[in-house]
Amino acid sequence: MALTGRAALLAALGSLPVGIWDPGWTGILAVNAPLAAACVCDFALAAPVRRLRLSRSGDTSARLGDTADVTLTVTNPSGRPLRAHLRDAWPPSSWQPGTESTASRHRLTVPPGERRRVTTRLRPARRGDRQADRVTIRSYGPLGLFARQGTHKVPWTVRVLPPFTSRKHLPSRLARLRELDGRTSVLTRGEGTEFDSLREYVPGDDTRSIDWRATARQSTVAVRTWRPERDRHILLVLDTGRTSAGRVGDVPRLDASMDAALLLAALASRAGDRVDLLAYDRRVRALVQGRTAGDMLPALVNTMATLEPELLETDARGLTATALRTAPRRSLIVLLTTLDAAPIEEGLLPVLPQLTQRHTVLLASVADPHVSRMAEARGTTEAVYDAAAAAQAQAERHRTAEQLRRHGVTVVDATPDELAPALSDAYLELKAAGRL
Repeated sequence: MALTGRAALLAALGSLPVGIWDPGWTGILAVNAPLAAACVCDFALAAPVRRLRLSRSGDTSARLGDTADVTLTVTNPSGRPLRAHLRDAWPPSSWQPGTESTASRHRLTVPPGERRRVTTRLRPARRGDRQADRVTIRSYGPLGLFARQGTHKVPWTVRVLPPFTSRKHLPSRLARLRELDGRTSVLTRGEGTEFDSLREYVPGDDTRSIDWRATARQSTVAVRTWRPERDRHILLVLDTGRTSAGRVGDVPRLDASMDAALLLAALASRAGDRVDLLAYDRRVRALVQGRTAGDMLPALVNTMATLEPELLETDARGLTATALRTAPRRSLIVLLTTLDAAPIEEGLLPVLPQLTQRHTVLLASVADPHVSRMAEARGTTEAVYDAAAAAQAQAERHRTAEQLRRHGVTVVDATPDELAPALSDAYLELKAAGRL
C-alpha cells in the first residue's frame, strides 16, 4: 500500500543512512542524517512561542451554574506562521467534572503579523474567584515533526456569584407585600401601624378601624387603612463557623443561608427597609452597610461570592457584640445559623438577652431533609434504628427551637429548598403584626 503525507516523507528520509561524528563518543555513530536535517528544519520553521503577545477579554462574573466566556487573543509578530496547540489552564473548579480536557484545549493557526482569538468557556462548580493559571502553547513546524513549547501568564479573574435560585419566590412575596400595603383591589385591612388613608367601609372590615370623626363629616362610614412601617433596619447575620460547612444535599449550609438572605434582602428593599449584612465566626468576614435600595442586592451578591465556611467554633459573644455595634438602634436581626443544641445552649443562649431586649430577633436554620426521610423509614432492623436516631435528632432540634421561642425569638427551621420562602413569610408576618 502506498504511503502518503508525513509517513511517506519519513520513510523516504529513513532510507538514506549516513555517519556523523558525535564528540561525546570516540567512534562514529550511524544515524539518519536526512531525517535529522528535516527535524532541524521543521524546528527552525516553527514560530517562536516566547515572542507571541497574548491578551484576554470577556466575562468577569457569572452566577454559579451559568457559563462564562473568556476570549484569548494571540498575536504573532514573527515572520513565520504559527501552527499551534494551546491549553488555557484554570483551576479544576472552573469546570464541570469531565469537561476540562475539551474546553481548555484549542488548535489555532496565526499567519505572520496577524492575530487570532480563541474562546474558553468556563462552567464553574463552586462560588468564589477563579483566576487564570497559565497559557501553554506548543508551536509546530510545517512537517509536525518537532515543536517549540512555552508558557505565558495572562491574568484574568472570573467571580462566580451565588445562584440566587430562590428569586422565583419573589413575585408571590411582593404580591403579599402589596396586599399589606393596601395597593391591591383586595378589600382587606392593612395590618401595619402607620396610618395610610381613609376609605369607605365594606362588610368584613374590622369595626375598630372606623374613623368616627371622618364618618360624621360625610354620608358614608369611613375606615382607616394602615400600612407596614417603612425605613426599618434589618441586619442579616451569616454564621460562617464550622456548622455552616456541613453539606445538606449537594451544597453547604452556608450556601442555603445565603440564598435565603438574598430573597429576604430583595423583599425588604422593595418594602422600603434598609438592609445590612454581617458575616462572622471569630472575626468579621464581611460587612455591607449603608447601600441604597438599587445598590444593595448587587453588593450583597458580590460580597457573598467569596465567603467560605471556616472550620472553627463561632464566638457567640463576639458575634453579639458586633451585631449590637452594627445595629445601634432597634432593628430586626436575622441570625442565619445552626439549631444544633450545643452551639445554641453553650454559645448563643447566655448572650441572647442582650439582643432581644433591644431588637427583634429572627433565627433561621437549615434542616436536613435526609433526617426526615430516615424518621419515616421502616421495614428492616437497620431502618428502624435509623428512624429512632432521626426522631431523637428531631426532638432535640424542636426542644432547642422552643428554648429560643421562650426568649422571644422567632424561629424558622426548614430544608434548603423551603428556607428562603419560609424566612420571607416570617418577615412578612412580623411586618403584618407591627413588630418591626
